[in-house]
Amino acid sequence: MRLLVLLACSLLAVACGTGGADRPPALPEAPAPAGATEFVARPDIVEPRPLTITSWSRVGDDRIAVHFETGTPECFGVDATVVETEDVVTVELRGGTLPEAQDRMCIMIAVTGVLELSLQSPLGDRSVVAA
Repeated sequence: MRLLVLLACSLLAVACGTGGADRPPALPEAPAPAGATEFVARPDIVEPRPLTITSWSRVGDDRIAVHFETGTPECFGVDATVVETEDVVTVELRGGTLPEAQDRMCIMIAVTGVLELSLQSPLGDRSVVAA
């Protein structure tokens, strides 16, 4: 009997799937950090690399802001790609050197940054995840 119950539970788990286990966990929603530096998307950054999104906040029905840490805005820039589905908004955040700062010395201090992003549709109750 135990074997039959175990087999039934296993089949049920496989049939139901993982319920989005392939999807990254939702990012925490939080107010923008006090004193955060506002960044503007710069698709021309040099040597872009992934940046970690620490949290996000609602700016409007179809706008969110992502929060992160990077270098000073005089030398470092960010860019993002947003992919929307019915259930999820996925944000890929990248940071890199500004083209105009390639040949100059930059101080290496961490800055808390905020980048506002437009959505194609109102956020509603969709989750926000990092790519």
